[in-house]
Formats: sequence, structure tokens, C-alpha cells
Amino acid sequence: MATQGNTELHKGIPTPEDAFIVLVKTEWNADIVDKLEKGARKILRQAGCTIRTLTVPGAVEITFAIKNHYTHCKRVPDAYIALGTVIKGDTPHFEYVCQSVTDGITQLNLSMDVPVIFGVLTLLNEDQAKERTTGKQGNKGEESAITALKMVVLNRSLKK
Repeated sequence: MATQGNTELHKGIPTPEDAFIVLVKTEWNADIVDKLEKGARKILRQAGCTIRTLTVPGAVEITFAIKNHYTHCKRVPDAYIALGTVIKGDTPHFEYVCQSVTDGITQLNLSMDVPVIFGVLTLLNEDQAKERTTGKQGNKGEESAITALKMVVLNRSLKK
């Protein structure tokens, strides 16, 4: 079970001017991912961000969508947030998908000029999903949005 995480995260949420954030979410486990998106949108709207959502079939496709959006978009976003849920089953597929998404997002962060936030839940069961979207773990979509805002501010400061 995950810990409560960064209890300081909700303190001092920045509102970077004119921030443009792209959410990339999966269709798989949509009932869970939609709650993550709702949480992220809530925080981003409060910060006055422009938000765009791209939807992909599954978690492995997230990195493809981000890379191609970044390469071909008219307006480069200030950050991307990857939102998805992978729930362990009876086969090793879970491990392969989780590793692929983790490695892909890491590579994007190393190769692109904007941050990509890891908002993909990797869970053992649906009870953990509830804990991380509406339960004692809070909403990890909100946490991903706060992280994105903080990284936008950091990234902008590093470019000065």
C-alpha cells in the first residue's frame, strides 16, 4: 500500500501565467481514469490553465501520443500529464506495460524541452484505484496537476 505521499504538495500551488497543459489519458479503465482527469482539470482550471485532452487506447500508447503531439503541434504545451491505470492480472502483461510506460515517460523527459508528468496508476486491484481517486490517498490526478504546475514554474525559471 502506498503512503500518504508528499503532504507538502498542496501547499503553495503556483499559477503560472498562460500555462498550456496537455492531458493524455487512456480509454482502458475509463471509469478510474476519468476520475484522475476530473481531479487534474479541477486544479488546472483553478490555476487558470488552458487544457487540452488527448485520448489513447491504452497506457503503452501514451508516449506515442505525447511525442507526436510535441513534434507536430502548433502551440507547444508547458507540460504534459500522462493519465492511465494499469491493474495487475494473472499474467506478466502488467509488468511489461508498467515498465514500458515508465521507460517511455522517462525518455520523453530526457528528450523534450517540457516536463511529462507520470500520472499513471499501477495497481494491484480496483480497491487501490478507489483509494487513489476518491479515498484516503486523495486524487492522484490532482497531485499530477500540482506537480505539472510546479514543473512549469521550474522549467520557465531555468530558461531565463
